Amino acid sequence: MSKQIEVIADQVLRWARTAGADDAEASVHESTEFSAGVRMGTVETLTEAASRGLQLRVFVDQRMARAGTSDLRPETLEGLTQRAVERARLANADPFAGLPEETGVVPETETLKLYDPALEEWSAAEKISLAQETERIGLNLDPRVNNSGGASFHVGRSRVWLVNTRGFAAGYRSTGCSLSLHLLGQDGDQQAQVSDYWFTAARQRSELETPEEVARRTVERVRRHLGARKIETQEVPVVFEPVLAAELLSDLFGAVTGNAIYLRRSFLVDQLGKKIAAEGVTVIDDGLLPGRLGTRPFDREGVASQRTVVIENGVLRNYLCGAYSARKLKLRSTGNGTGNGETPTNFYLAAGPHAPKEIIATVKQGLYVTRLIGQGVNLVTGDYSRGAFGLWIENGELTYPVHEITISGNLRRMMEEMEMVGSDLQFRDQIAAPTVKVSSMSVAGK
Repeated sequence: MSKQIEVIADQVLRWARTAGADDAEASVHESTEFSAGVRMGTVETLTEAASRGLQLRVFVDQRMARAGTSDLRPETLEGLTQRAVERARLANADPFAGLPEETGVVPETETLKLYDPALEEWSAAEKISLAQETERIGLNLDPRVNNSGGASFHVGRSRVWLVNTRGFAAGYRSTGCSLSLHLLGQDGDQQAQVSDYWFTAARQRSELETPEEVARRTVERVRRHLGARKIETQEVPVVFEPVLAAELLSDLFGAVTGNAIYLRRSFLVDQLGKKIAAEGVTVIDDGLLPGRLGTRPFDREGVASQRTVVIENGVLRNYLCGAYSARKLKLRSTGNGTGNGETPTNFYLAAGPHAPKEIIATVKQGLYVTRLIGQGVNLVTGDYSRGAFGLWIENGELTYPVHEITISGNLRRMMEEMEMVGSDLQFRDQIAAPTVKVSSMSVAGK
């Protein structure tokens, strides 16, 4: 960890105390990133950047103010800190404002596998070549998949150091990389053009999928949309592939945050201890999984990461809270705080016992969802409606692609009717899920 950013953070706290703050928190970060975007072999975007910055929170008589800057010169930071304290004195008092009372034991960062020095060994030419090679392979696997929306490669490195006036002082460094491809295809002149994408992301270079794997998966996903048909409106079972099941889980995360609960903007208000999902549904937020994209030793308020069971066999056990919402709800912080709400660590639906093919085989007639479009989720009521693409299931087999459909239901009922959970859980992002089957949803077609 760079000693310079530690010195900067400590000095800002001293200035805050001198200016009259009761408490203060300073977070200093420095990062570098490289991103290359190519299309049809040509580099269209190229970004290489480094940044440093400071975020500050100060508290005076339960009044809070924030400040931030990328200018880390001492004279700038001293003035910024003084002005933040002055603004705090003018804010409204809030009895729930303040730093966390307990931070817990912060784990050793080495055990979390957040940083991979191998990611810094790639040259700029090699990084660009990865994106170009992925696109080239994809465009040569099937003559019907003959156009590209682009391939991109990104790699980043960051350092964070967080201190507060209650004695917390810790930091960590992390890396991450991703490779993605978007392709388009068409089967004959009369067929509409279809598209799809695939991506891989990891903290460790060794865990990134190869260009061949990304290209193959992308082409397979485009190919399955060729020759799409329309279907009649009906109520049928709906199976969500893992990437789309993760989108469902993202909506659920919004409904279990402490911020949404105390503002009463969630259909899960006052539901702790109640059955809100099917028996086989267990949802966990775990910031301690080694090497995962959401893993971190502590949150943005200095509370140690932990493993929190949100739903256990269908029963809602915990909301995910930062320090502020925990006080409002008379709960404890779960290590998800940002200082202004909550964010997930590794938020996932635990794997079930069923292979994806086994799940599909149970559907006599229904929909296998492969893409979702638009926004149509009301977290207050749970009402859910999204445009979709998919594959029609007949007698337990995937038959033909369908398009121009809308799937709708209610998140609470969808969780309650999630009758099968797949065994194919993979952590491709901070939010992850295996294949899931919802027993009945409305599928609107022609």
